[in-house]
Amino acid sequence: MDVSAVDIAKIPAGNVRVPRAEFVALWQRAERFHDEQVRRGVPDWYGAGVVETCRWLANTIVGLKRLAPSPVTGRMNVAYDELIEAECLAAEKLAVSRPVPAHLEHRPGWIEAVVTTLNWAWRRYGSPPLECR
Repeated sequence: MDVSAVDIAKIPAGNVRVPRAEFVALWQRAERFHDEQVRRGVPDWYGAGVVETCRWLANTIVGLKRLAPSPVTGRMNVAYDELIEAECLAAEKLAVSRPVPAHLEHRPGWIEAVVTTLNWAWRRYGSPPLECR
């Protein structure tokens, strides 16, 4: 998916706590990288986790006029403060679940990407999940 100027303009100011330009650069990089991996037939669950999380934080419309769901809980609501924090907690809980849930066993790196993206973009903790150079 190409991140359009319209997509960027619609990112709610309160949904990301890192500089907007940094979030946009990460999101664009993640979309390009993930699309390239898919074209090459390379499984990319980490990239998918970053992309899904960025789309949700940005309240992006995907597919046929459908709001991007939250990555962990699958909520179809617009992302806002309380919901973003709840998603962070759900992601952290899922990341430490033992035994590892079956749906995560076949998605290596996905939950780590979601947690890293939320921690960076929302909590301003840690590094971006991908390099943006």
